[in-house]
Amino acid sequence: QLQLIESGGGLVQAGGSLRLSCVASGRIITNYAMGWFRQAPGLEREFVAAISYLSNTYLADSVKGRFTISRNNAENAVYLQMNSLKPEDTALYYCAASVSGPSRLRAGDSNYWGQGTQVTVSS
Repeated sequence: QLQLIESGGGLVQAGGSLRLSCVASGRIITNYAMGWFRQAPGLEREFVAAISYLSNTYLADSVKGRFTISRNNAENAVYLQMNSLKPEDTALYYCAASVSGPSRLRAGDSNYWGQGTQVTVSS
C-alpha cells in the first residue's frame, strides 16, 4: 500500500504563494504518475496538476502560469508551488498517485489518494 500525506496548506492573502508537499510511504513513487486535485465546498473535485514518472507535467488551464508541479523521487515526494493565488483557489487539495499514467490520473483514475490539505486564499 502507498500512503500519501499532504502538508503545506494554510491561509494566505490573494497574490501570495504556498508550496504544498506530498510525501509517500509504503512504496517508492518512481513508477507512479503523481498529481494534485482540489475540491471546494459544494463543488466537484477537479484536476489541478499531474507529473509523469518521466517528469512530464500537465496543468489545468485555470492554474497555468501560476502553479508548478515537481517531484523528487529520492525524497519520495511531489510538490505543488502555487503563486499569484486567487480566492477561487480556495479548496481542499489532494495528492494522488496512479500506476496507469498521467492521462488516467487526470481523469480521476488514481490508485491512491491522500487526506488533503486546506488552502484558503483571502481577498
